[in-house]
Amino acid sequence: MAAPTVSQLTGKRPEATQVYSLDDLDEHAELLNDIIDAARQQNIPADTIVAESAPGQFEINLKHTPDAMASCDHAVLLKRVIKNVAHQHDLETTFMAKPYPDQAGNGMHLHISVLDDEGRNIFAPTEGNKPTETLGHAVGGLLTLMQDYMAILCPNVNAYRRFSPEFYVPCATSWGIENRTTALRVPAGPKEATRIEHRVAGADANPYLMMAALLSSILYGIDNRLAPPEPITGNAYDKTEPNLPTNLRDALRLLKASAPIRQYLGHDFIDVFITCKEKELQEFEQHITQLEYDWYLHTF
Repeated sequence: MAAPTVSQLTGKRPEATQVYSLDDLDEHAELLNDIIDAARQQNIPADTIVAESAPGQFEINLKHTPDAMASCDHAVLLKRVIKNVAHQHDLETTFMAKPYPDQAGNGMHLHISVLDDEGRNIFAPTEGNKPTETLGHAVGGLLTLMQDYMAILCPNVNAYRRFSPEFYVPCATSWGIENRTTALRVPAGPKEATRIEHRVAGADANPYLMMAALLSSILYGIDNRLAPPEPITGNAYDKTEPNLPTNLRDALRLLKASAPIRQYLGHDFIDVFITCKEKELQEFEQHITQLEYDWYLHTF
């Protein structure tokens, strides 16, 4: 069983969590500084690093870019940088969605906005801070199709083990203004930076496919003028019932039956994606785990 990394400063293995801890950053400062330096040398716009919820877990942010494809490139290249720099420090890193059963998993949050032909953010309010109708339609599309594209956000069996309220993972289609308990969050900030933060995907998601699914859903919502429900205030976990798929098989069934996602991403791609994932699922389900031996070997 893997365990959190040993501190480079103290030589001890962390057992507790301290979100946003500066001490945790200090204990891995050499590694984290080398990651940022290597990213900058490759023109990868890596920015803020914070200690996250699980021991040895860190969040690295990428700066905004108006080029959707380039932002996906940055995400993939940053993963390679992190893995290679960690290897130079005799450490291993993982973007596995749920490496430890009793700790928070690894997510990939995407902040997304849409620019018009003149470079203006079409989500930005024109009067006051009230969300625009276009932003509402985009949220409506993302919520309406969220169950359908869940298999793209969480493409592996392990990804569904992240989903539990106590580990800060949204389990229902929900949205809110500056609300970190919802699946979609509209952050506060300058009008020109108005955006939607999508908070569902695991770190094991393919960023290119994720981007395609989210942009397609936004287009679907705008084209069909889909009105979202009222934004949730307060704890969304207490105010919503879980309705997102909880396993890969159910998610694949929803993706297979989704006419809108098929229209935008193409029948051929969807069919090939589902075939590959069903094969992986079949192999997984045929594997006999140690827990099954512990429970059943001498029971029956």
